[in-house]
Amino acid sequence: MKTCILFPGQGAQFVGMGRDLYDTDAETRALFEEASDVARLDLAALMFEGDEDELKRTRNAQLALALADSAAYAALRKRGVSADGVAGFSLGEWAALCAAGVLPFGRMIALVAERGRLMDQACARSGGSTMSAVLGLEAASIEAALTGAGVTDAWLANLNAPTQSVLSGTETGIAKAEAAVKEAGAKRVVRLKVAGAFHSPLMRYAYDGFKEIIADESFADPTIAFYSNVTGGRVSTGTELKELAAEQIIRPVAWTAIERAMAADGYGRELEAGPGSVLAGLWKAAGLEPPVTPAFTTDQIAALEP
Repeated sequence: MKTCILFPGQGAQFVGMGRDLYDTDAETRALFEEASDVARLDLAALMFEGDEDELKRTRNAQLALALADSAAYAALRKRGVSADGVAGFSLGEWAALCAAGVLPFGRMIALVAERGRLMDQACARSGGSTMSAVLGLEAASIEAALTGAGVTDAWLANLNAPTQSVLSGTETGIAKAEAAVKEAGAKRVVRLKVAGAFHSPLMRYAYDGFKEIIADESFADPTIAFYSNVTGGRVSTGTELKELAAEQIIRPVAWTAIERAMAADGYGRELEAGPGSVLAGLWKAAGLEPPVTPAFTTDQIAALEP
């Protein structure tokens, strides 16, 4: 049975995530130690004992989730479950890069630390930016509404499901965009509690800095099917994945396209290797089969057939 493993991204974090894996598995503890050494941060303390507000800071949340997602995949491998394909939502794409053999774990963590640092700085430099979820309206209709209202400082950032998208922009731009999509028939608009306008041109500072950081980095060709946030489809070379790793910071997450591509490739099992069940919910919202199975806790992983 072909298995595709999905890795959740920023926003899925919570204090205590991964504790059961850490307490019961020596390999998980070794990953925590390696990641903490690379990041020069006690990630076990941050994830298990830290303050929720501190954990959700961009630079901390990205490291913690990259580690939690990777620990879940290591536990799956130990269970005898291996991936034939991988995809990760936003930050989750870094755990997918590691799972696909594109980057070794330590280098992935090091790059995630730099990515989080730069995105934190980009948020501070943006002068006030935010994100807003739009429910009940297709992406094409959202774009038409923004164009019709003359909104130039808000953009589609996450294409989550056929009628669920997220906008990024300046505070003023998002306010105008929210009014425009409501007028266009959106069922609900929800302002998100985020540090800045991720996956938009307002992250240009982070993009420029990160592109320079990875200039001499080696990205191997993926050893299994890899689905890209930027292209929405499969990418087969490390050269392209290296370029996309920087572009992803300022480009929309094409998750609905990834879901369609995975469904077309005929996986018999989809697993969500990371905290929460957001990706399972998006898969269900897209009306796709088979359902995504959460695979993060020790009990969830133990219940899986190898």
